[in-house]
Amino acid sequence: MLRATRGFTLIELLIVIVIIGILAAIAIPKFASTKEKAYVAAMKSDLRNLATYEESFAADSAGAYFGGTASGITAMQGFVASQSVTVTATATAGPPSSWTASATHGLTTKTCSFSTSGLLTCT
Repeated sequence: MLRATRGFTLIELLIVIVIIGILAAIAIPKFASTKEKAYVAAMKSDLRNLATYEESFAADSAGAYFGGTASGITAMQGFVASQSVTVTATATAGPPSSWTASATHGLTTKTCSFSTSGLLTCT
């Protein structure tokens, strides 16, 4: 008489391991892409916040803008960037006065830039 055995055969276990490996091979690159998008989103957010801060400062300072560098540790005229993001603003005396800014993130090679014209670009 045949006896009923419990458990999985070696072939069944190998098939499950192969399927898990295929799923991991698909998911890991997607995760890396998601992290990169998050870094770029943090830089864009900081540049948009800086734009608001610059315009508020200009409204209180007879149209003059400020320049400098801000990071998660160092403030620029009270503006503090997100963690691992460094924002550098450059004010240009007028007339009309204007400003430009760029942002870098410590965990990516991409940079983003913003100007008073409202153009936000990332490369």
